[in-house]
Amino acid sequence: MAATPSHLISTSISIILLIFSSLMEFLVLASANPTSPALLLHSLPAMVLPLYLSTPNSSSRTSSNPRRLLQRSESLNRPNARMRLYDDLLRNGYYTTRLWIGTPPQRFALIVDTGSTVTYVPCASCEMCGRHQDPKFDPEESSTYKAVKCNIDCTCDSDKVNCIYERQYAEMSTSSGVLGEDLVSFGNQSELAPQRAVFGCENLETGDLYSQHADGIMGLGRGDLSVVDQLVDKGVISDSFSLCYGGMDIGGGSMVLGGFTTPSDMVFIHSNPVRSPYYNLDLKEIHIAGKRLSLNPSVFDGKHGTVLDSGTTYAYLPEAAFLAFKDGIMKELSSLKQIRGPDPNYNDICFSTDESEVSHPSDTFPTVDMVFGSGKKLTLSPENYLFRHSKVRGAYCLGFFQNGKDPTTLLGGIVVRNTLVTYDRENSKIGFWKTNCSELWERLHQSVSPPAMPPASGDKNSTPGVTPTLAPTGAPPYVLPGELQIGKITFDMSLNISYSDLKPHITELAEFIAQELEVNTSQLRVPNLNGLFQVHMLKFAANGNDSLISWAVFPADSTESISNTTAAVIVARLAEHHLQFPVMFGSYELLGWRVEPKEKRSWWQHSYVVILSILGILVIALSVVGLLFLLRHRQRTVNPYKPVNAAVPEQELQPL
Repeated sequence: MAATPSHLISTSISIILLIFSSLMEFLVLASANPTSPALLLHSLPAMVLPLYLSTPNSSSRTSSNPRRLLQRSESLNRPNARMRLYDDLLRNGYYTTRLWIGTPPQRFALIVDTGSTVTYVPCASCEMCGRHQDPKFDPEESSTYKAVKCNIDCTCDSDKVNCIYERQYAEMSTSSGVLGEDLVSFGNQSELAPQRAVFGCENLETGDLYSQHADGIMGLGRGDLSVVDQLVDKGVISDSFSLCYGGMDIGGGSMVLGGFTTPSDMVFIHSNPVRSPYYNLDLKEIHIAGKRLSLNPSVFDGKHGTVLDSGTTYAYLPEAAFLAFKDGIMKELSSLKQIRGPDPNYNDICFSTDESEVSHPSDTFPTVDMVFGSGKKLTLSPENYLFRHSKVRGAYCLGFFQNGKDPTTLLGGIVVRNTLVTYDRENSKIGFWKTNCSELWERLHQSVSPPAMPPASGDKNSTPGVTPTLAPTGAPPYVLPGELQIGKITFDMSLNISYSDLKPHITELAEFIAQELEVNTSQLRVPNLNGLFQVHMLKFAANGNDSLISWAVFPADSTESISNTTAAVIVARLAEHHLQFPVMFGSYELLGWRVEPKEKRSWWQHSYVVILSILGILVIALSVVGLLFLLRHRQRTVNPYKPVNAAVPEQELQPL
């Protein structure tokens, strides 16, 4: 049957409307996600960059100076365990590493502590242990676990069945439990195979040990239960280990169990194991801006002497030494305004500086020299005795405090930030080497020593024997190749919180990420991502007791792009664990990140608004014409035209 004109017009209008709606949907999707390869036929491939970047060409740079090579010495033919450090000194108060215990391995985040002689984790049966980063250790789930039975070399429980341990710390926190033996693994970057070792399985925690996020302690001190002592006694590593803490603005770092060839310009200072059970130093003098403090050297030799303790956050001096140190610093900073500290419960000594000096504290604050018995000295940059004020931008607080009435001098982690510290126990000495610890782990993995950063011209930190350098206080060199117009940054992270616990709060987590990814470029505050960028979740999955999430950051305005500088700052904040989430979200580990270039749009993509307008006008015009045609056709059908002489059928008259 031939189609009528009305059918043809209706069909044409339907086709036009269908094409128009499809085009509208395509353009809306294209504007919402300009980088989607499914929408753009000429999509550029995504640029995938490595997670950890070093300075440009640093990975290919070779040194002609053999002192720079951390190559294995002929005498040091034993393997070592190279491990990464996590967390941040100021935010967490400690640094942690990862150990795996048992078969199959159970993972734990442990505080590296040179002041402790036992390694312990919470036991599954512990009812008096806090909620920590990882699940408790379950001996029944490990096929290689053995309890250490009561013997003459240990303290036994009341039933004389198992060996037990007890530890109490200066802040009055305690840990106690039973001793067990199992396989301990050091991660897939370690040359050292899993080893059987004795550790503590906690049945009781109090104080900070109960409330801390980390699972437990990794004891690196001197003692039979120390991890180092046990590995040395087995003959699997040399009697040495090293720690390297990140700088003021960069968390994490590196550690090595065992020896390696240290840089020849590392400064070694004698450590007397007979003087005290801790790692002590023979400190004699302190200089501030080159001026010696008027102190008797014996002030640093009280009780345990001068102790280097990685598990302590700040530095603590005997009363006389602290008062002299405080006065010396305040004299040098008399031109700065003194302000209250971030915590009203403490009498912190803080100074406000010009915001333009935020990234260069060495221009304002003096250097501090510690002189030891051998005449060698260690120069402290401002990051080694200051911490940032958490509430006032451009303000810094003194990280040295009075050690109550205790005459011991305690040097905590702040003193050795961005310093490779080697505890050479075999030769009773401790080495110091200023470097950028944020890049040390990658270079140790390549068996190459990180070159010491050269001091700037006119730098006040110049000290013979130690190359005094400042860690970069701005964003690290996450240099992106070329001048890309970046359309999107995607990153994958793992959070140590279960899928079921995190799922109801995933929107809240996205908001926190947007707030935490606040960028500061060239010392100018840039509005945070809530205003300029959007954070969207791409994938969400469970991984055992952890959660895996993929995120995307892209401009709120689809016509805009992310600059290279802004992208580098965002990546730096992610990679260096600067994002601080509420405790309910646990801690995160960045698994990888990518930047995708902004797509170059064709002429019709730039002019799609004009094209839409023209198409809209055409559709409306065709619709009007079609409606008029239909009306006229209908009128002709109702009142058809008849010639005058045409025969008309008679109509019957209806009866009245």
